Amino acid sequence: MESELKDLNSKPAKIQQPDPTHDDTSSKDDRPLLKADSSSTAAAAANIHELEKKFAAYVRNDVYGTMGRGELPLKEKIMLGISLVTLLPLRIVFGMSLVVVYYLICRICTMFSAPNQEEEEEGYAHLGGWRRAVIVRSGRFLSRSLLFVVGFYWITETHKDSANTKENSKTEGTHQLEEQERPGAIVSNHVSYLDILYHMSSSFPSFVAKRSVAKIPLVGLISKCLGCVYVQRESKSSDFKGVAGVVTDRVREAHHNGSAPMMLLFPEGTTTNGDYLLSFKTGAFLAGAPVVPVILRYPYQRFSPAWDSITGVRHVVFLLCQFVNHMEVTHLPTYYPSQQEKDDPKLYANNVRRLMATEGNLIMSDIGLAEKRIYHSALNGNNRLPSVLHQKDD
Repeated sequence: MESELKDLNSKPAKIQQPDPTHDDTSSKDDRPLLKADSSSTAAAAANIHELEKKFAAYVRNDVYGTMGRGELPLKEKIMLGISLVTLLPLRIVFGMSLVVVYYLICRICTMFSAPNQEEEEEGYAHLGGWRRAVIVRSGRFLSRSLLFVVGFYWITETHKDSANTKENSKTEGTHQLEEQERPGAIVSNHVSYLDILYHMSSSFPSFVAKRSVAKIPLVGLISKCLGCVYVQRESKSSDFKGVAGVVTDRVREAHHNGSAPMMLLFPEGTTTNGDYLLSFKTGAFLAGAPVVPVILRYPYQRFSPAWDSITGVRHVVFLLCQFVNHMEVTHLPTYYPSQQEKDDPKLYANNVRRLMATEGNLIMSDIGLAEKRIYHSALNGNNRLPSVLHQKDD
């Protein structure tokens, strides 16, 4: 791993440079991001352009434009119209059928079984034997089937091996010991809700979800079978610490117990347009267990599958109306932390982030969820920006 870090130093990741005309310290800049007087179209357009430079990680660059409301060429309008009356209804019917089938499988497998009621958890990941086998195998198959229905007919997957494992004979014993250790978590960049479907089809891990997900019809039971850890995004109280503790325990359990599901964590904390990699939160790295970095990309020509600055309904409709969607996945070698990284989760997170940015050709950006809300607020025409302007996302 030390030799891998040396390679990173010789191959630095791209970092988004701040605009020299702006002071990043928002407390020193009291100018509004949008003019209070919206009568000036030119001024509003200039402000939006200014925002797009500052919040580039959330800007849509596809044919459909900002928030999916751009002016479409005639050819695109015709293709969209045809898809709306043919492809969209078919995909909705087939997609919902797959979800219902998996829900019924989960319902049958969890009959007469009590869910785990531990802190921040309410799931069936503890089930064993044939029940767990059926849930996992059918879940992986149906997740891939759902991606196929949505238009991901083929997924390009690349598995990168560590070229440094056999180079240093002095550390051969250490590498052999590391290879016997099981990773505790999968860490992935976050581009879309489609990320979860891919990871379900690939490794069927547990993941962190908003508490409201557990109450969604059909999806709620499925998330419980995955063994999700539920959080309240807006909570800043001791509840957050409880969630961090549960995640750390689950990562440690997966690391030491081969039958426990691994945790899937998106350390950025929100989605981007797929070209950037935001700062990592330390939750996935607190346990000091090895992690598997995975990089997702969604190449496109017309509509970008990235869920950045577009509403959920609009995104789903346009996605289902696109005849073919593409996904590229890069699996990096398991990252085994050094003792220094185990003692310093922030260092661990930063090193993994730099590795992923370098290998995935992603631009590193230090903005986060608070800035995303500011950008969305500006796009929606709100003159009074949210109070999170002067706050940092924890």
